[in-house]
Amino acid sequence: MPRTLLRIDASARRSGSVSRDLTDRIVARFGPDTSVVTRDLADGLPLIDEAWVTANFTPADPRTPEQRAALALSDTLVAELQAADTVVIGVPIYNFGVPAALKAWVDLVARAGVTFRYSATGPVGLLTGKRAILVVASGGTAAGSELDFATGFLRHVLGFIGITEVDIVTADRLMLDPEATLASAAAQVEALAVAA
Repeated sequence: MPRTLLRIDASARRSGSVSRDLTDRIVARFGPDTSVVTRDLADGLPLIDEAWVTANFTPADPRTPEQRAALALSDTLVAELQAADTVVIGVPIYNFGVPAALKAWVDLVARAGVTFRYSATGPVGLLTGKRAILVVASGGTAAGSELDFATGFLRHVLGFIGITEVDIVTADRLMLDPEATLASAAAQVEALAVAA
């Protein structure tokens, strides 16, 4: 059965990016029957504003044409997530956190009643049955350390919208020992279980 992989690149660098290179390798490991949809955040995403928030909290039927237009990109990004079986996100750590464009993507896809809902026992993610693979690269921040505000944030956000199966490939602290770090990351990529 054909599967769909959503690839999200968050690095501002189009060439020489470790996260993009490792994401290339992961995507290449999936079988030829996998359909790959690419969302390159280096192209930029708008930040949510008052018009977006107002449109988002207006029920779908009475939304004005302007409100539907304000949500159009968000609807597209959500549809990409809904259609994907696997989501691969290239995540460089910038100043201890995720790039601004990736935070903008999170804001555009985390929508009550669409990707999660509130219940009597708390929020419930609606995008269940999917897998995410995070490819984390950093110059000096150790992945998973108290200074890493990127991986924990993304794991939480993905779980919040229902994606609880999250694998992480790390190429962290590249400035200290790039050769050993890249070798370790390549081994992590090869060890990933992927759909044939």
